[in-house]
Amino acid sequence: MATVSVKCPVVWLILWICVRLSETENNRVSMDDDVLLPYTDGHGPSHSHRHVRDCQPIIHGNTTHERWAASKHGGLPVAESTVFISKQGSSRWVYGHMTVVHDPLRTVSVLEPGGPGGCGMNQRATVVETAEAAGCLYAQNAGFFNTKTDQCLGNVVSDGRMVQDSGGVQNAQFGIRRDGTLVFGYLSQDDVSSNQTNPFVQLVSGVVWLLRNGEVYINESLEAECNKTQETGHFRKFVDVVSARTAVGHDADGKLILFHIDGQTERRGMSLWEVADFLKSYGVINAINLDGGGSSTYVADGSLASYPSDHCDMDDRWRCARRVSTILCVHPRRCRPTNCSGHGDCVDGRCRCHEGWQGAACDSLLCQPPACGAHGVCTARGCACDAGWRGESCNQECLPGFHGDGCNRTCGCVNGTSCDPVHGRCACPPGFHGDTCERGIVPRHTTQHTVVCPLGFFGPSCTQECRCDDQCSCDPQTGSCNATLRGESNDTLHRAGRCLATQMFREQPHLTERTWLAITFTLASLLSVSLLVHLAQACCGSAAAAARLPKRRDYSYVPLNDINRAGAGAGRSEKGGFGPDDLDSEEEIWTPSHSGRDPDVVQARSRTRTRLCPVMPESRGLVTACEASCDWPSHSPNRLARGDVTAPISCSELHNNNKRRSSRRGERGGGNGPKTQSCDSR
Repeated sequence: MATVSVKCPVVWLILWICVRLSETENNRVSMDDDVLLPYTDGHGPSHSHRHVRDCQPIIHGNTTHERWAASKHGGLPVAESTVFISKQGSSRWVYGHMTVVHDPLRTVSVLEPGGPGGCGMNQRATVVETAEAAGCLYAQNAGFFNTKTDQCLGNVVSDGRMVQDSGGVQNAQFGIRRDGTLVFGYLSQDDVSSNQTNPFVQLVSGVVWLLRNGEVYINESLEAECNKTQETGHFRKFVDVVSARTAVGHDADGKLILFHIDGQTERRGMSLWEVADFLKSYGVINAINLDGGGSSTYVADGSLASYPSDHCDMDDRWRCARRVSTILCVHPRRCRPTNCSGHGDCVDGRCRCHEGWQGAACDSLLCQPPACGAHGVCTARGCACDAGWRGESCNQECLPGFHGDGCNRTCGCVNGTSCDPVHGRCACPPGFHGDTCERGIVPRHTTQHTVVCPLGFFGPSCTQECRCDDQCSCDPQTGSCNATLRGESNDTLHRAGRCLATQMFREQPHLTERTWLAITFTLASLLSVSLLVHLAQACCGSAAAAARLPKRRDYSYVPLNDINRAGAGAGRSEKGGFGPDDLDSEEEIWTPSHSGRDPDVVQARSRTRTRLCPVMPESRGLVTACEASCDWPSHSPNRLARGDVTAPISCSELHNNNKRRSSRRGERGGGNGPKTQSCDSR
């Protein structure tokens, strides 16, 4: 435990020291104390491009910049860097780097600080940071920047992308056009922003055109670019003062020259005059000056290779590299686009196209329309023919028995049927159907096992429906309704009908034997109970009726129609007796209107007999229950005629009257008088 407790503090101490050392290394910030600016306020002269053109020597005419074809030397190495020490004057030595780039178009780029978007965000980064992120072999600082806002100054075009333009400010420019032309000098606004001519793929602004066509051009630059004084003095002092310098130029072969020397303003380094002479002595044709002073930095293989002039912020005994604006980066050859349009491999900056592709960017097919005609399209492997077509130019249909893309699929049709060359569908002859025409009529001279078209259909592929009466089947080939089905078809119908019938009967609900017995027993029980109830009600009703009736008397039913007629005849008789002859008529019914007598007597008529029931004078209503016994007050027609409605008549009297009436009818020849019954029969 003691050993572990001792080791833990040691480990934490080592970690803390490592973190502090890492923070110290990352926090080495330049104090920006070696400032060398050409202008004290703003950047660049205020005059126009026309002023520059008018002030230049007549020998140059109206051209304010120089073009030179860039070297396109392939192979390795991409660039060569040389360290030099040169004596300037009697006792001053300078230390610097000169880098020769053999293929500027494909190996040199202008990069924004920290990567794409750095100028737009007004940020700065050291040359090491930007170069390491971009994989630069060699790099040095390039354009100027605003020391107060960190804004990039001048024109900036990076790998063909316009980052910003200077708005026509006339300072010395360096650029590379798309065709590989190197450009040095002064450019108008149209030269920078016009895309109709060959645009720039790389462009950066400097100050002072050092060499023009192999001659020192500083004095002309002073007149063209001078505007105001700068922080280290007048514009001329910016040119004359010794300091760290950075420049870019080219030689007669079109190779790009990157120049850098260490120094410190007014103490060591070179003036622009000395830089121009030095470059001229090394065969440089055109060159411009870039940002210098504390910004002058050179990086090789991602490491700082120069001695900065700015002091470090944390310890002024050390020198730190300054965060700068744009840089010039020398990188391995790159293809444009870097992935060769996805159809090639980038080898030493050149796209090696895959099979079927061509062009510098491998973006064009070898096969070009209309090579494939109307039935194919061009691909990397040549013509891709539509389904059903073949040949190098897709101008031939598939052979019989084949179909599909490339005519590689075999038709599966039988019975000598051909298929569609595009989709492979079988074109069945009349009487055959199915995906492969395997179903159809069996020829009599063959034994092939097939079946006819589905019942009710005929014709090619069995797609036409029969139009026979009663939905009868037709001939599967011709569609004729005068056709006799073959034995196999009849068997098919028989089996289908039997199956359908079986299913229909199975679907109907049925009851078991036990269920039927239960239902029968229940119904019998209900009938028995109903019979018993009716018998009980009949017995009870008879007893109650007997209890309500008075002493039994004989009575008989008298046809009331006869009584009515008798009453009518009594009106014509003097004695008021019954008129038997008049009682045979069933058409005339006695009513109060016929008698002209008491309206209190009303008629109750039934289908066979009609009874007259007495009604009390005060009620004057219809008697609906004329089913009382015979000892009701009966009404003799004579009595009714006299209005004596309350005089009773006995049952015996009624019986005698019925006998007399029957005998009289017999005498008249009828003998079919109404039958009589005793009073005790209802």
